[in-house]
Amino acid sequence: MAAPGIGVGTGGCGLRRDGAAGVGGGFRCSLSAFAFGVRVRLSVFGGGTGVGAGGRRSDATRAAILAAARERFAQDGYERATIRAIAADASIDPSMVMRYYGNKEKLFAAAAEFDLQLPDVHSVPRDQIGATLARHFLVRWERDETLPALLRAAATNEAAVERVREIFGRQLLPLVTAVSPEPGEVMFRAGLLATQMLGLALCRFVLRLPPVAALTPDEAAAWLGPTIQRYLTGSPARD
Repeated sequence: MAAPGIGVGTGGCGLRRDGAAGVGGGFRCSLSAFAFGVRVRLSVFGGGTGVGAGGRRSDATRAAILAAARERFAQDGYERATIRAIAADASIDPSMVMRYYGNKEKLFAAAAEFDLQLPDVHSVPRDQIGATLARHFLVRWERDETLPALLRAAATNEAAVERVREIFGRQLLPLVTAVSPEPGEVMFRAGLLATQMLGLALCRFVLRLPPVAALTPDEAAAWLGPTIQRYLTGSPARD
């Protein structure tokens, strides 16, 4: 009896009992069905040729890790927070945290990143810059829990303190440079602006002082705008 062979035709592939070429009796698998099966298996096990579903899952996992890390760092501080606890908060395995971020230091740096998304002051009337910034900061912080969590962590952790300094220093300086009447006063004016903004964030989101926590963006602009304006473009009182 002839040894079995594989016959290939235009419709698919068949295992022939007689070893002859062509398409005939015996076990046959359709190439299209085979390809479909491969796609199904890749889909089930997380593979595939595209990045759609896998990319979305990856983004969702990263977001869950960062959200859990911010809360854990704010609650426990940098030293006491652990990768295991953060993973448990995110309902994932600790190895996934390490896969995406490497170690706790890198995870903290990623979790503490915060874009102030400052407006273009060149498009704002000069006498309205202070009010515009006061309103902007309040609206910006309401959309993102990163800064409040970072401020809570900064109360007990030097790494968080340095992160706050870096964020505000790097992002505020260009804005202040653009509007300061005296180049030599840029650092001083930026520091004063930071005290106003960080003080507002601390009292509103961390301490939750009732009058400050209830401020609307327009009220913040009305009350804080003139002070911020003076820090940016005004002159100190002279005796």
